[in-house]
Amino acid sequence: MTAEQVQALIRAGVPMADDMDLRIDRLDERGALARVPFQAKLVRPGGTLSGPTIMALADAAMYAVVFGSLGRVEMAVTSNLNINFLAKPKPVDLIAEARILKLTRRQAVCEVSLFSAGEEGELVAHVTGTYALPH
Repeated sequence: MTAEQVQALIRAGVPMADDMDLRIDRLDERGALARVPFQAKLVRPGGTLSGPTIMALADAAMYAVVFGSLGRVEMAVTSNLNINFLAKPKPVDLIAEARILKLTRRQAVCEVSLFSAGEEGELVAHVTGTYALPH
């Protein structure tokens, strides 16, 4: 599947992704690159992007990388998500880079690095997660 196809599928199946303007910028053998453009409505008190926004982007990036590896497996579901918040995101687009660490018949274990656009060297959050795969 292409990045555009996966983006359309996620937005159609998860209306919140459309509300956040979720974008899948790249999907290839290296993994997935997803983004949420900065929007004031995603900011929490204290002037930072909300935790749910960061977690949603990470989860969507993992879903995209699973689609990129396996094709259309809409019934793949998150079975675990662990997030470490490391730094306050800047008021710019939030980027997520996802890759699969291990893929078996029943699950995909993924890793996601999140950073503010233009600040690739400073992680905002680090996520590991597992997707249960339909069989």
